[in-house]
Amino acid sequence: MTKKRLAAISAAALLASCGGGNPLSNPDSISNPGSTTGQKLSFIYFQQCINEIYDTSLQVNQGGVISTNTCSSGGCHDTGTGTGGALRLIRGAAQVPVADPPDADAIRATDMYKNFYSSQGATVIGSPAQSRLLAKPLLTVLHGGGQIFTNAQDTNAARIAYWISRPMPQGQDEFSVAGNSMFTAGVCNQ
Repeated sequence: MTKKRLAAISAAALLASCGGGNPLSNPDSISNPGSTTGQKLSFIYFQQCINEIYDTSLQVNQGGVISTNTCSSGGCHDTGTGTGGALRLIRGAAQVPVADPPDADAIRATDMYKNFYSSQGATVIGSPAQSRLLAKPLLTVLHGGGQIFTNAQDTNAARIAYWISRPMPQGQDEFSVAGNSMFTAGVCNQ
């Protein structure tokens, strides 16, 4: 075997192990869903039910090697030192009181809102299955951090799917009180 061929085989093997999947097994084409015409996801539900997932120590399956980590850790999606693509998170973002009417400018300046904004950017609003925020940790597309959720019934995966599938009503912003309907007796629906 020549050095050139050996190098090519080694490079292919290395790429195949990155993210726990085969880079050649991605779908041939990806259909983009229709637009939701500017709808937003609920900030209220995000800060109470989604953001906490990012700081929770979760089991990670990286090519058969099991470990634990958080999404917001330094080696993953931490805004300062993370290597995890477009999703950037600020670890330990404090919850923000949302008044009625909310002080939108003040809320948008907070770390919690920055996490919300980055997370919403990794979604296809109304379509959990096509959202990177859910597809990557389920490993239905390549994810350098490995498989985080074993299936869509995982409690955290179900919460994320619930959030993505219920945008705020047309014409209402992310602070809409309509987000309160996503809770039953103060508990996160999923």
